[in-house]
Amino acid sequence: MSPRAAWRLEELGFERAYDFVGGKTAWIERGLPTEGTGPFLLVAGQVLRPATATCRPETRAGQVRAELEPGPDSICAVTNDHAIVVGRVRWKDLPEDEDVRVGEFMQVGPATVRPREELRDLVERMRAAGVKAILVTSEKGRLLGVVNRDDGEHLVKEREGHSRTAESVT
Repeated sequence: MSPRAAWRLEELGFERAYDFVGGKTAWIERGLPTEGTGPFLLVAGQVLRPATATCRPETRAGQVRAELEPGPDSICAVTNDHAIVVGRVRWKDLPEDEDVRVGEFMQVGPATVRPREELRDLVERMRAAGVKAILVTSEKGRLLGVVNRDDGEHLVKEREGHSRTAESVT
């Protein structure tokens, strides 16, 4: 929040208000909590979940199989030592040979989105492409988590219902 907003909150009696220089986008990218019910707040960061599985290119397929939850939509984010996304492995793409290294069969340069991505549009694109989950990264490519399409669809429906209710009251 801006210094002016922090000062105003303190003036209103909030004892712990901070000047967060990075702004709203940086706040969301860090996974910090957000509040509000307005449709303007529908961004991917609101349904961001921690990545359930991560691995390195040198990880063996058997280790990934042990970490991933079995299922066609289950994914493992492949990162380097700095948590930069370099690839993706889907459960259905795991080879039979458990000794093969991830770097040999991973999808290189998978599609990623930012936490500030407009959620309605993202959900529509995911639905059209048949994608159940997408990796979310920072501007520098660092893994922040995963957005599941079901979570996004649920929030969009919930907020649209709330907006209609608010419109009928006014």
